[in-house]
Formats: sequence, C-alpha cells, structure tokens
Amino acid sequence: MSRRPRDLKAERTALRAAADRLLAGTPLRSVSGKLTASELLRESGLRRDVAYGDHKDLVEEFQARVKAQHCTPSAMQELAEENVQLKGRLAIATEALAHEQKTSAALRRIIAELDLELHQAQNGLEHERNVTRLPAPRRSTPRR
Repeated sequence: MSRRPRDLKAERTALRAAADRLLAGTPLRSVSGKLTASELLRESGLRRDVAYGDHKDLVEEFQARVKAQHCTPSAMQELAEENVQLKGRLAIATEALAHEQKTSAALRRIIAELDLELHQAQNGLEHERNVTRLPAPRRSTPRR
C-alpha cells in the first residue's frame, strides 16, 4: 500500500477557499461558522498536521484577517443589523395587532348589542300585528 502524493497547491487552495467562506459567513462543512483555526481546518477538510506543517502561513493569515474583522464576519454583522430592524418591525406590528384586537372586540360587543336590539324590535312588531288598528279620524274640512 502506497500513499498517493499530496497536492500542496490544492491544499493551499482549499485552505484559502475555506477561509473566504468562513469570513463571508457561508460555510459548507462547519456547523458553527466560528472564526477559529479549528473551524478553518474542518471547513477545508485538511488534517491539523498537514495545515500546521506545510501551510501554517495560511492559518496565520486567516487569524490575522479575523482580528482585522473584529471577530465577526461581515455577513454575520449584516444579519445582526437586519435582525435588529426586523425586531423593530415586529414590535410595531405586534402593537398594531393588539390595537386591532381591541377594536375588533369592541365591534363584536356593539354587534351583539345591536343584534339583541333588533330581535327585541322584531318581537315587538310581532306583538303589534295582533292589535287591530282603528281607522284614522276623518277630517271635517273637505280636501281641495
């Protein structure tokens, strides 16, 4: 059994691509997306001894880029800002919904009262139908 020869150029390309994906906030293999050397290795698919043995400069470059970015990927910063905006919009929508629910409850009470009054008025009309109406009084002056 012989090992196949390593492709140093492909390993370096894999490390650079993994670093770019982590910093962009779009990891493929990393679950957490944290900006650590361990996550860089997981994202690149390389073993630790390979990365630190032949490509330590790329690992250090990644760590420097992370420090320059204040440890938060720009994509994550954008998501955090969007999250704040969405929370604000949600608070406004929640407040509007509560107002509409109060209005709806008041309107339902008014409808119930009007419905009750309507039924009472209809019952009153039914009782009036049993009453015999007298003819209207005659006028003493002739009509012209």
